[in-house]
Amino acid sequence: MSWQPYVDDHLMSEIEGHRLTAAAIIGHDGNVWAKSDMFPEFKPEEITNIMNDFAEPGSLAPTGLFLGSTKYMVIQGEAGSVIRGKKGSGGITIKKTNQALIFGIYDEPMTPGQCNMVVERMGDYLIDQGM
Repeated sequence: MSWQPYVDDHLMSEIEGHRLTAAAIIGHDGNVWAKSDMFPEFKPEEITNIMNDFAEPGSLAPTGLFLGSTKYMVIQGEAGSVIRGKKGSGGITIKKTNQALIFGIYDEPMTPGQCNMVVERMGDYLIDQGM
């Protein structure tokens, strides 16, 4: 099964004239299932830290969320399910499914709410499919 269409056709699709800057589907083990061209190269420990925050919500708040050496300030999310981060006029949303992490990175003019909707809908769909 190819995961690339989930990124290309769904996560990177246009919403109200805007689209994510980058997106990816990454297994809990840090293996990339699919990603957009602009998704940053990340360090394994960055995924480990994100997984730790899902297990212990709030653990990233003091240090921030790092992905590809970019630091995001952690903002409200849903404990154990969604992590949201902000950096300047953009940010990141990460949705945890049973087997994967769904990443969406955005910049203005896309809004945080639009990013959340795209990423969380994909995550909810995959959860419904047992993924």
